[in-house]
Amino acid sequence: MNQPYLEMDSISKQFSGIYVLKNVSLKAFEGEALALLGANGAGKSTLMNILGGVLHPDEGRVLIKQKVTEIRSTIDAEKIGIGFIHQELALCPSMSVAENIFISRFPIKNGVIKKKFIEQKSNEVLKRLGCSIDVKKKIRDLSAGDKQLVEIARVLISNAHILIFDEPTSSLAINEKERFFKIISSLKRENKVIIYITHFLDEIFSICDKVQVLRNGETAGIVNVHDLNHHDIVTLMVGEIETDTAQKAAPVQNREKVLRVSDLKRLDVLNSMSFDLYKGEVLGLWGLMGSGRTELIRAIRGLDELDSGQIEIKIDKELRPVAPDKTKKWIGLITENRREDGLFLPLSVRENISVASLPSLLTGNKFFVNTKKEEKLSKELVRMLDIKVTGIQQSAGTLSGGNQQKMILARWLGKKPPIFIMDEPTRGVDVGAKNEIHKIIKNLARKGFSILLISSEIEEIMELSDRYLVLRRGSIVKELPGNSSKNELMLWAAKGKNKEATG
Repeated sequence: MNQPYLEMDSISKQFSGIYVLKNVSLKAFEGEALALLGANGAGKSTLMNILGGVLHPDEGRVLIKQKVTEIRSTIDAEKIGIGFIHQELALCPSMSVAENIFISRFPIKNGVIKKKFIEQKSNEVLKRLGCSIDVKKKIRDLSAGDKQLVEIARVLISNAHILIFDEPTSSLAINEKERFFKIISSLKRENKVIIYITHFLDEIFSICDKVQVLRNGETAGIVNVHDLNHHDIVTLMVGEIETDTAQKAAPVQNREKVLRVSDLKRLDVLNSMSFDLYKGEVLGLWGLMGSGRTELIRAIRGLDELDSGQIEIKIDKELRPVAPDKTKKWIGLITENRREDGLFLPLSVRENISVASLPSLLTGNKFFVNTKKEEKLSKELVRMLDIKVTGIQQSAGTLSGGNQQKMILARWLGKKPPIFIMDEPTRGVDVGAKNEIHKIIKNLARKGFSILLISSEIEEIMELSDRYLVLRRGSIVKELPGNSSKNELMLWAAKGKNKEATG
């Protein structure tokens, strides 16, 4: 019988007297991919942070090749051959791609970094990933997907034998995911040990051999992938989930317009984009990575400059032109990157939730925040969205990814703008949290709020959208009704050529 290359034996960890992990054991074998699953806050990241040297267990031990191994730091982990790709990227934005890939192992000659060498090796590993990023380019100038590939390249170049992937495909386009899955298969053939954390269940059946599920800090099950289906996994993670079978919104011609976007242009980014958004509608923006979805909503929200075009919002029963930098009064934005663009990580949950509603929370003299009102609002929203916190004074940076995402949603639910823009609203959240967010989106639409939705998951955007705008290379190439097929969406996203008027 094969012996596990890696074993984590009876690991326990507490924070403030509360068990985050309780007597958890894990075994991983060479040439296999072990899926580590669980709801947000189940203990997955904590367990992997212990293996990666970020945290230390209160109890238990780690064995590599049947030998007890002390991992006191991330440097220890790297020396042992453990490579960790974190869910939240840890890249230096002002440094080049090559410098980030070699950041912990710069080759030095006569006190100078061997620049040509690191650029050559970086090109080689990126080519292995099937991409052609300019290695001299600054990280800050890359898309979210390219940043993820750089993070993956940094681990691959270290020749680690144990590879931990924490949500590695969360920012990747479909073609990038396919390339990445080929890399995983190649690493398995090289006899690497792979631990794979994801909330995309389809990925598990494509690349993983075994599944270990954590629930409330304990092991809920360890099963071979071929013995499971989607329902089995969801049940292990969060129990039975009640599905929402509510009907989609009525046809748009019977409802009022709340937003009109006309001829938005930005050189090499947006090509004369025009569309209408209706009251109580979820309008899905669908396209492959680089299609211009995020760039469009950033322009509407005034975060990026425009060369020309007009935005009109329904104000006092009629559509009125509004400058992009003034749209925030009527539009709430849930951003793609919650840590960089959405949250004030050092601040409390209370402060992060209330920030969008501060004008309504001021005292009579308008100089100070009414803390009682602020606390009441924050507590109500935490309870409504079931955000897992020790209290509203807890730092936002200490919450799990899914709870951080729900906190951003709570911020805008408190303000209640008539229009919501949601850019990947369920990115990096577990099945249960995703289902809850889906219900919130549907409920908002039923109450008359209007939503512009971006999602890279075709099943998600199809479940939620009343109609679709298909984007390709900065243009709207097709408007499709809510009952369109997956094949239609994919075909237009991949090959659409002719721009059509919409709305």
